[in-house]
Amino acid sequence: MIIKAVNGKLPVIPEDCYVAENATIVGDVTFGSQCSVWFNAVIRGDVHFIKIGNKVNIQDGAIVHCTYQKHPTVIGNNVSIGHNAIVHGCTIQDNVLIGMGAIVMDNCTIESNSIIAAGAVITQNTIVESGTIWAGVPAKKVKDIDQSNFAGEIQRISNNYVMYSSWFKE
Repeated sequence: MIIKAVNGKLPVIPEDCYVAENATIVGDVTFGSQCSVWFNAVIRGDVHFIKIGNKVNIQDGAIVHCTYQKHPTVIGNNVSIGHNAIVHGCTIQDNVLIGMGAIVMDNCTIESNSIIAAGAVITQNTIVESGTIWAGVPAKKVKDIDQSNFAGEIQRISNNYVMYSSWFKE
């Protein structure tokens, strides 16, 4: 794994987090407890800070970055960032699922208990309301979570990734 200071700021990663051998975490990045960063993921806190809550999983190939002198990236608790997703200079609140290959652009807010579908593109300055599912390019609201089959998925995936990471720590 590459864990590297940038401009004197070293990532802060608690002991109970799992970081894959080829993940890259650099600069002003802080993690809460029970997080996991998977193979080929890149978390680059070089141009602004990145703050990550508890039980966050950043899956294979995902990129988390921020915008120089403008937008940090802040990620809440129980967040799953799917394979090859890009999360850039935005705020993601608690209990959110960012689907595989989705892109969340600068200055967006993804409110709690929301799902961003696989491949969706959340364009700059968008606010995704709590309890909704967004899909498409550019992404639009497609339904409320309580009217979908996905109500328990956010918590289930977050908990599963805590379990998966334990397999790699043995």
